[in-house]
Amino acid sequence: MKRVRILLADADPSASSLLGEVLQPLEKFELTAAGDIDAAKSKLSEQTFDLLIAAVQASRLDGLGLLKIARQSEPQLPVILIADEPTVETVTAGLRLGADDFLARDRLGTELAPTIKRLVEERRLGAENVLLRRQVERSYSLDDIIGTSPAMQKVFATVQQVADSNVDVLVVGETGTGKELVARSIHRRSGRASAPFVPVDCGAIPDNLLESELFGHERGAFTGADARRIGLLEFADGGTFFLDELGELPLHLQPKLLRTLQERKVRRVGGREEIDIDVRLVAATSRDLEMMIRQELFRQDLYYRINVVRVELPPLRQRGDDIGLLAEFFANRHSREMSKPTPGITTEAYQVLKQYPWPGNVRELQNVIRRAIALSRDAAIDVDDLPDEVIVASGQRDASDAVGYFQLRDEHVAKFERQFLSELLKLHGGDVRSAAREAKLPRGTLYRLLKNHNLDSADFR
Repeated sequence: MKRVRILLADADPSASSLLGEVLQPLEKFELTAAGDIDAAKSKLSEQTFDLLIAAVQASRLDGLGLLKIARQSEPQLPVILIADEPTVETVTAGLRLGADDFLARDRLGTELAPTIKRLVEERRLGAENVLLRRQVERSYSLDDIIGTSPAMQKVFATVQQVADSNVDVLVVGETGTGKELVARSIHRRSGRASAPFVPVDCGAIPDNLLESELFGHERGAFTGADARRIGLLEFADGGTFFLDELGELPLHLQPKLLRTLQERKVRRVGGREEIDIDVRLVAATSRDLEMMIRQELFRQDLYYRINVVRVELPPLRQRGDDIGLLAEFFANRHSREMSKPTPGITTEAYQVLKQYPWPGNVRELQNVIRRAIALSRDAAIDVDDLPDEVIVASGQRDASDAVGYFQLRDEHVAKFERQFLSELLKLHGGDVRSAAREAKLPRGTLYRLLKNHNLDSADFR
């Protein structure tokens, strides 16, 4: 369980011992005391806390002033204000500034512990909600891994063997084979199952934002950093951190990740404090990391640090009868989603699915079945419900017989555009300015069209 870090800002020396007694029955905590406003400000700037408790007696410590400072650096930090004799004016001022609760000093013994417990739990739930909003949505997600092929049985055995350990895992396989599914399975079967599973796709986040997303940042660390932000590695504390598309991790961030994995500490961008984290890393890649190492695009030491246990996912084309098993699973799943009767799959359609090479793997199969259910009006998915490109690539139909409406439309449009542009340039002697004026097109658009059809205006002069 993560340690709860509390800052007590109170000039009363007895407050620290009282708070220690109050916290005794609670979960793990770390109490830091500050007896004056300068010391409290220094602690807030140098360290990270889960809760601030501040006295508001102006004669001893200006808790309201400290609350303003805390809200500037970390808007989500829970704050409890305490006073010997709270007045309506003081309580109102504190709540307007964003205090989460206001307690009288003589009631701390009975009210402080449940208030702290409530605010810490609300902070944890709030952090999880933020994480959910920041996660990249995935189109492929299953509750369990499906497959009876020998290659998949080997994957199952490896997952079961390593799940209970804390070793880092590298999952390799082509795009769409279900690498995140394996990572989630490892997490669910581990002792960390009740803690967060935090996925991040290195290829989905711009390079200039990735460091801040992974490690977090302090207020003022860069332009736009208006408040302290916890990184995804900190969110994963106690749980599993899934780093997808590891091969897309920029070279300049690889040493920082390596240090984090070795020390199990993170340092936010613009920060000086190293924060302890307890995370298990499961990384995944569809790229050849060994080749990238030879090309000096990936650090060899980071590769060896992550590649403790390796899980290799086979492409769908090598999984034999798993194709039919997965097709039926997706048919059941998506027919329920669309409120349609569960369709069967004809023998002819199954032969097409089995002979198709599936370059997009399981994800592509899922999308093909979803499309077939949406379009089919029969009790079973037939060949005509499958995309033309799947039928042609499977060898079940000649390409000339599989030309659909959109392909014919695109061919006719391209033919019209080339003929129109050629005649237009011929009429204007290759003068693009006058040709664009007659066609009522911006010159930039006309140039792009000419480039698309490999036409040079100079050839018409």
